Amino acid sequence: MSQVYFDHNSTTALKTEVLEAMLPFLANQHGNATSRHSFGRAARAAVEHAREQVASAVGAYATQIVFTASGTEANNFAVHGICSNLDKGQILTSAIEHPCVSRPALALQARGWKAHSIKVDANCNINMAHLEKLLITPTNLVSVMLANNETGVIQDIAKVAELAREHKAYVHTDAVQALGKIPVDFFALNVHAMTISSHKIGGPLGAGALVLDKRIDIQPLLYGGGQEKGLRSGTENVAAIVGFGVACELAVKYLTAFDMHTENLRKHLETGLSKLNAVIFGQNGLRIPNTTFFAFPNMDGETLVTALDKKGFAVASGSACSSDSDKPSHVLLAMGVEEDLARGAVRVSFSASNTIEQVHHFLTAIESELKRLKNLTAVAA
Repeated sequence: MSQVYFDHNSTTALKTEVLEAMLPFLANQHGNATSRHSFGRAARAAVEHAREQVASAVGAYATQIVFTASGTEANNFAVHGICSNLDKGQILTSAIEHPCVSRPALALQARGWKAHSIKVDANCNINMAHLEKLLITPTNLVSVMLANNETGVIQDIAKVAELAREHKAYVHTDAVQALGKIPVDFFALNVHAMTISSHKIGGPLGAGALVLDKRIDIQPLLYGGGQEKGLRSGTENVAAIVGFGVACELAVKYLTAFDMHTENLRKHLETGLSKLNAVIFGQNGLRIPNTTFFAFPNMDGETLVTALDKKGFAVASGSACSSDSDKPSHVLLAMGVEEDLARGAVRVSFSASNTIEQVHHFLTAIESELKRLKNLTAVAA
């Protein structure tokens, strides 16, 4: 039995075109991009070409792209780097942020900063009234993700940025889950900094980027040889950066097809889940097309995920990046979901390679497992 992968928000398979572009820099072209010889110059040219590809994918200029080793690093860089050049004050992050945004903000409290959380409503949308209330207190940085990694709900970042800028605050958005699923335009979002990542769009692990407004003053997170114009020291991972560039180009090229295909899969999945009496989280919000986050009352999510894995389906019980915790999803709790129901949460995230047939088999497997697990519970009682 072949395993069906429904966990693309966690990480994606490396695309063939990406691997082909990377291979020369993995096998033969081993020059350091800071070296002056021909090998180094070839590596530098490849990095700069990738920088242009990444910038083009998000409507930015190549000079605004700072390569990092991951989205996590880019988010930490944004929070710490922006705040390092400012007087101690208030940092606002949404209640549904990934830990690589919320935890750096909380860590700054030890240095005299005040970190506060922006509420969301039952549909996982930012509570704009609460944001406005918090902004009454002088605020240095506001960070709100563009698309949530669990529910898939898309935030009105342009509106968030408008409110924040009115109060002289800098704005950062984590767009890791949005890139390749919806159009992403740095200038239209009106933010000062934006995080993106390679391995969420068919690129390799080990590459991310922070997109920066040229006018923002930011301190490096890593010091050393002065790579990336002194903003991110460390020898460039040329192969990964090259792969990131190609992945960005492909993501934009096939965006419309991806949206149409995965939204159709999601529609079939959610129709079937509703017939099985599942609760679908964020269903009334605007979402990225490939994501469904759901639960069945009185059903443990981890147990169902394990059972489905044995049936041949790889899904997540929440955010894979937060799998070190056995607590219910902080996103669902912020939305007001009861803790018992939140413990049952399961996330399905599609790619262009998934099929309607797989969805139908998946629904059959869920129905079968629900009956089996409920029977086991009845016997135990």
